[in-house]
Amino acid sequence: MPLEPTTDPAGPTGQIILPGLRPIPSQNTETAHASNDSVEDAEILQASIKAGSVAQIVVAVAAVVGLVYLLKIVLVTTLLSILLAFILEPCVSRLARIGIPRSVGALLAVALLVGLAGGLTYFFYNRAVDFATQLPKYSEKIHSALADLREQTRRLEESTRSVITPPNSGKPPVAVEVREAPGLSRLISAGSGTLGEVLLAISFIPLLVYFMLTWKDHAHASTVQLFPKEHRLMAHRTVGRISTMIRSFIVGNALVGLVSAVVSTVVFWRLGIPYFYFLGVISGFVSLIPYLGVFLALLPPLAAGAGVVNKTSVGIIMLTVIGLHLLSMHVLYPKMVGKRLRLNPLAVTLSLLFWAWIWGAMGLVLAVPLVGATKIVCDYVDPLRGLGAWLGD
Repeated sequence: MPLEPTTDPAGPTGQIILPGLRPIPSQNTETAHASNDSVEDAEILQASIKAGSVAQIVVAVAAVVGLVYLLKIVLVTTLLSILLAFILEPCVSRLARIGIPRSVGALLAVALLVGLAGGLTYFFYNRAVDFATQLPKYSEKIHSALADLREQTRRLEESTRSVITPPNSGKPPVAVEVREAPGLSRLISAGSGTLGEVLLAISFIPLLVYFMLTWKDHAHASTVQLFPKEHRLMAHRTVGRISTMIRSFIVGNALVGLVSAVVSTVVFWRLGIPYFYFLGVISGFVSLIPYLGVFLALLPPLAAGAGVVNKTSVGIIMLTVIGLHLLSMHVLYPKMVGKRLRLNPLAVTLSLLFWAWIWGAMGLVLAVPLVGATKIVCDYVDPLRGLGAWLGD
């Protein structure tokens, strides 16, 4: 019986199928399968590229954080020199207007800075030594004020020990190793390496500030020349905005800190706190640290006033420090610095936490200008504008 070809009525191509034989796939079907496979391969390749990019970004960020941590002394010294150069720049510019060469003006400004820093260091060091010397006189008053608290703590420990400690089971006592507390000489010898590095870094600051002031125009022009021609205008504007932001940041902090220091000094003087002029300046300028400064500013007057002031005076101290901090951060600071430095509180807090972890105390000082400069850069770079908007207020 001859085989008769049949046509599949459901097939879209009218494919001829012989009875007893498997259908032969058409060219369109093969093309469809091939296109599906190519799409899947493209999706897998794209996912692999994205995963590789994310891994590279994570590795790069980890490498940068590690490098920033290892180069702590160098970076902190450089950034602190930049801030000091911005402070001295108006003085050098005014000297240049009256005909004094910029190199000579920079030398005079740096010499003035070194002399002022030496005088302040000598003054505050002597005050700190006197304060440490006089502090044992108030130890008896401090101990008597804390006697009730210690007695309550001792009773609580005894009652807790009587409940938790099991009855004597005849076991031998556990041996306890007693170690000698490290003396002052051991602490000094242990920290001599770090102290030497800090002193070496401080000795470089006057030189860096001098060269930054002398070669300001050259450094600015050379920095802009590092970018391609089509991006140089944007780089020039970015550097200009960062410079303006840093200058307003320094001036605003100096004015706000001076107001807080004067008010704190007057209040501490009226309360009879010893070394009020020394503690008022410290408390006033420490309170400039966003959000954390209020706690740090309370420590000096409360420590000096322990055993001297009463509960009412302690309340006045806390009210003064907290009130000055709130006034500075929410009224004076936004008007003087906020126009150039628009950052949201979450970004500032995270920045303080990160840079304090990386650089310690100096990280708290440099965190705000660093995150402010980062926001300005993000505002001018298209792929980073989302991050700049997140950092903004």
